[in-house]
Amino acid sequence: MANKASYQTTFEPENTIQPIYTGGSVALDLSGRILATTLGEDALLTDLNTGRQIARIEGDGEIISTLTLTPSASHLIICSRSLSMRIYTLKPSPAAAFTINYELIRTLKPHTTPVVVLAVDQTSTLLATGAADGVVKVWDIWGGYVTHTFRGPNVLVSALHFFELVVHITGEESAMSERNRMKGRRKVEESEDKNKNQAARGFRLASGSQDGKVRIWDLYERNCASVLDSHVSEVRALDYSQEENALLTASRDKTIMWWDAKTWKVRKVVPVLEEVEAAGFLKSGIFTYTGGATGNVRIWESGSGREITELQPRKSEAETIVDVISMQNLSFILSVHADHTMVLHSCNPLDHVASSSTILPLPQIKRISGTHDEIIDLGYLLPDQSLLALATNSEDIRIVSLASSTVDSTEYFGADVTQLRGHEDIIICLDIDWSGHWIATGAKDNTARLWRIDLANASFSCHTVFEGHAGSLGAIALPRIPPPESSPAFKSPLDHPPEYLLTGSQDRTIKRWDIPKTEGTNSQKAPRALYTRKAHDKDINALDINHNSQIFASASQDKTVKVWSVEEGEVQGVLRGHRRGIWSVKFAPKDTPTIIGETGPAAGKGLVLTGSGDKTVKIWNLSDYSCLRTFEGHTNSILKVSWLNIPKPEDRGRRHVKIVSAGGDGLVKVWDTSTGEVECTLDNHEDRVWALTVHPSTNMIVSGSGDSTVTFWKDTTLSTQAASSAAATQFVEREQELQNYIHAGSYRSAITLALQLNHPARLLSLFTSVVTASPEEGSLCGLGAVDDILSTLSDEQIFSLLLRLRDWNTNARTAPVSQRILWTLMKSYPATRLSNLKVRGAQGQNSLKEVLDALSVYTERHYKRMEELVDESFLVEYTLREMDGMGVLDVEEEMNLNGGGRLIAQDQDSIMTYLPHSPSSTHHLQEILSQIHALNPSYSAADFEPEETKSRRLHFAAQHARELLARGSENKAQKYCNIAGGCKANSQDAYNFLTQRIDEYKIVSRLMNGVRGVVH
Repeated sequence: MANKASYQTTFEPENTIQPIYTGGSVALDLSGRILATTLGEDALLTDLNTGRQIARIEGDGEIISTLTLTPSASHLIICSRSLSMRIYTLKPSPAAAFTINYELIRTLKPHTTPVVVLAVDQTSTLLATGAADGVVKVWDIWGGYVTHTFRGPNVLVSALHFFELVVHITGEESAMSERNRMKGRRKVEESEDKNKNQAARGFRLASGSQDGKVRIWDLYERNCASVLDSHVSEVRALDYSQEENALLTASRDKTIMWWDAKTWKVRKVVPVLEEVEAAGFLKSGIFTYTGGATGNVRIWESGSGREITELQPRKSEAETIVDVISMQNLSFILSVHADHTMVLHSCNPLDHVASSSTILPLPQIKRISGTHDEIIDLGYLLPDQSLLALATNSEDIRIVSLASSTVDSTEYFGADVTQLRGHEDIIICLDIDWSGHWIATGAKDNTARLWRIDLANASFSCHTVFEGHAGSLGAIALPRIPPPESSPAFKSPLDHPPEYLLTGSQDRTIKRWDIPKTEGTNSQKAPRALYTRKAHDKDINALDINHNSQIFASASQDKTVKVWSVEEGEVQGVLRGHRRGIWSVKFAPKDTPTIIGETGPAAGKGLVLTGSGDKTVKIWNLSDYSCLRTFEGHTNSILKVSWLNIPKPEDRGRRHVKIVSAGGDGLVKVWDTSTGEVECTLDNHEDRVWALTVHPSTNMIVSGSGDSTVTFWKDTTLSTQAASSAAATQFVEREQELQNYIHAGSYRSAITLALQLNHPARLLSLFTSVVTASPEEGSLCGLGAVDDILSTLSDEQIFSLLLRLRDWNTNARTAPVSQRILWTLMKSYPATRLSNLKVRGAQGQNSLKEVLDALSVYTERHYKRMEELVDESFLVEYTLREMDGMGVLDVEEEMNLNGGGRLIAQDQDSIMTYLPHSPSSTHHLQEILSQIHALNPSYSAADFEPEETKSRRLHFAAQHARELLARGSENKAQKYCNIAGGCKANSQDAYNFLTQRIDEYKIVSRLMNGVRGVVH
């Protein structure tokens, strides 16, 4: 049966490439492995080696102004525009390898204005904060209190740096400026304060301000030791070298300065001719690096001030360096750029620098994209689909690796491989040939480019530039038909580019270009279009070539799709039917089976799939250019469509042809072409899904969105079906196993299995049979074996049983069973055990507190109901007792009804009320009797009533029935005749039964209150 079941199409996200940095501060620990970045309101910790996210700290609702990580990675400090500073402790997770657990230990308000700069000393114990109010504060990280407050001018603090002077008592004096020398000598002569920390004698804090001044703060003396006033613009970087005993300062005034830490005099000033954003020492102070507006990392000799890197061209504004991070023991430095990318530069070439020589720019080890911006288009590269090309709303194509992540590997899933640079404006579209080695791109600069991808030789070059359109290129297409296997083009695709290229533009024309065999730099002349056709009345959004390269289709904003011949460029047919512009068009793959549409089966030339701004997807028959089927379900424009892989011939009876669409509603939908229904909806994006592609062998769907994320959806159809079949088989087996346990009387196994299978009905039936059976002597619930089982349950099983008891306790029919089992649990476990159940996932309405509260409330309600039944049972007892004393009277002569059912017998002294006074009261009495009967159905009136009183009782019942009939209550009269005959005999047994139940409810209620008290 399982093998004949139809397939349920399912997809699950297997991997996601998502942003890790959107601008702001970046921090690195001393090991160079943990990278802390800002992501809007959140902070992210990333493993720099594997690219994995190891922690994400949610923000406080405001943008993060700055953050820093202690060198030991013990603490993360985050400051936001809400004026708060949060300190987190970081500890490795024992559960997962290289995963960090974080805990917020303190939230402070350090300044009256947002904190803009942070610094931590090398011991990871002191933290310095600087804000726009010009105040600098030093904090104890572990204690969370202020140790120093330094007040300067009301000017924004732009840079901070802790350092320790390599001097002692005499050297300390010489490290002061001349104007503070005499004052320092007087202090040395005086007796030192015993409370001063002698270990802090050499500690200093340097602060740079927006006014260009650098102040040296003495942490021991708690004053300003010196003011360095030489820069004329904002100071952006500070660093200290113990080996050189020098302080480095860099400013936006396009200069860097080295200061002597003994005299605080300038050793050297070097104009770098660019606004410097970052600077620091390398190789024990021998070299100095700078980074700034040109986007290049430049290296200088600290002693001579000579630049040792060769002249580098100025990069674009988006590549401006905004920060550089370096650590003394690391062999690389990390540069942060304005386009949210981070680059690791190797420092190894500095180990072999000869005097008076120059070196090439520091080689790049790795490039990390903090965010890919808005992803417009994407596609697989190489024959093994190990690379992914992304068009990211920029002038470059980013190529990322899809290799599996390994420990300490520079190549990991989502790692940047390279960028294809050449276009001068935003790239809008791309397409890839059959081999995956050639990629064509179209941009807003009115040009198309063909790129050659050779990963083995790390060669990514532009082969040809196609110029000729008068508007932006919105569509591009390459032929996908592979050449014969014996041909050189098949064996060596890198040496044989595609034959031609099709482009569509905002100028409403389509051009076919023949691709030269050699690269554009060696060609005699620029390529010219083989033909140009005025194709549409509005912008052309998409092009696609069919599987045999004979025809191609163009989609336009004019609501039409036109089918053309590739060779002549003539229109073969027009597809009309969409109500808005068409964004995407795709031909059906080769060997697509016949699809039965709304108008019948499609056969002949083939099929075309389109997606439009009218929120619909359509399949068209190329035989008569009619619409075969329309798919509706998206709530916004359809931006991309594609065919999933065609099912194998042996599976076509069960698996239909599927298509996939991506929309402006942020959803990806998979459709069944035979039924027109949605198979599944994939939701992992927060913005429009512009890009979509399908893996040619694994059927994996890749979607790219405007939220900068790329999601890889794995086809789990087969695994889901196998899991469903296995679950169904296991369910049947466990069901049979449960029936066998119940039949054999193996209560322990039956109860445990019923709890595991989550079968409340079976469990209730099992407990009902135990409770209603003849009770064993000394048993709490009625059966000693069940008592033993209930007293040895695990925490998970107890909590699962309490959930079932809570549900049963809300129903008056099942409440007696629930109360008896609950009473057994309360007597079997102490309150401390029940109040401290360790259960995973017990939250919300299923939390322990909520369950116990619900049990207690309904237990109190049942207790009150039983008390009322006992009180009202006295009325039944009295009525029946008086009924037994009455003789058999002639109804017409001996009895008078006097309004409301009161009987005056011949003995005027014995006036009594033998019946309720109204039909509603009669009905109420009947309800009481019915509830007594429901509590113990084993009671039967005929079994207990004496024979000599039966005739009198029946005669009396006939009289009352006659009275009810006179009032028009035939049903009530019949019920009273049936019930009243057995009330007397059973009243004492019912009373005893109720009394026993009330005793149990009292005990349960008292125990529940004790458990609730412990929980609260």
